[in-house]
Amino acid sequence: MGGAAGGYHAAMIATYLNDHLAGATVGVELARRARGENEGSELGALLAELTAEIEQDRETLREVMAALGVGPDRLKQSLAWGGEKLGRLKPNGSVFSYSPLSRLVELEALALGVSGKAAAWRLLGELDDPRLAGFDFQALAVRADHQLERLEPRRLEAGREALR
Repeated sequence: MGGAAGGYHAAMIATYLNDHLAGATVGVELARRARGENEGSELGALLAELTAEIEQDRETLREVMAALGVGPDRLKQSLAWGGEKLGRLKPNGSVFSYSPLSRLVELEALALGVSGKAAAWRLLGELDDPRLAGFDFQALAVRADHQLERLEPRRLEAGREALR
């Protein structure tokens, strides 16, 4: 792939975007799991909204990649998906069930992922590439910021519950 495309190194942008796509895959799976574990609660309703938005953001990232001629790295995607599943096996204070610590760790992981996504949207908005002209990266970053604003009080609440 090498060389410069749009003023940046094509292999580097491919790696960068595929890393973010892998993170988005983990984020979608994590959001779906957290939504299911909290179904029927206010947190579950919020997670349902966030899951839909995270899924849309992942699709937008795929569109960005297509616009730049970057294909998804299937191995990286598979590893991300599998890694999220393996991450569920960590000790959480409860051997077979969802615990308050599970909720806290999931909300923190979602917040980290959304923060990374906001950073990526802002960086992509800085690239001077006509192939990206159809994307409103500023609006995407603002949406990510709003996702973080909605997650943070729930993360703190989960932390107080898990750690008291």
